[in-house]
Amino acid sequence: MGARIGLLAVALVACSGGGEGTVSAAERGRRAYMNVCVACHHADPARDGSLGPAIAGSSRELVEGMVLRRQYPPGYTPKRTTNAMPAYPHLADRIDDLVAFLASAAPQ
Repeated sequence: MGARIGLLAVALVACSGGGEGTVSAAERGRRAYMNVCVACHHADPARDGSLGPAIAGSSRELVEGMVLRRQYPPGYTPKRTTNAMPAYPHLADRIDDLVAFLASAAPQ
C-alpha cells in the first residue's frame, strides 16, 4: 500500500508540471500578474485596464520602481497622472519574472 501511495505522489507531481523549478520565468510572471496586477491592469498587459495603463514591454527599472516603491524611474513620463497603485513589496522576488512576462506580452 505504501508503494502505491508513493507512486501516486510521483504521478501527481509529474502531471502538475514538476513544481516551480520547471516553470519558465515568463510563466511565473504571468501567474503573479494574474494574481495581483490584473485587478487594475487588463488581463492582456498590452491593453489598458480599468485603472492601470497597458504595461507590456515595461522596463525592469519601471516595474521594480512601481511595484516595490511606487516610484517612476528618473526621466520617465507616466501614462496616467493618478497615484492609485500601491506598493507590493511581497513581489520583490518576482520582479524578473514579471518583466519576462511583460516582455513576452509586448506587441511585436
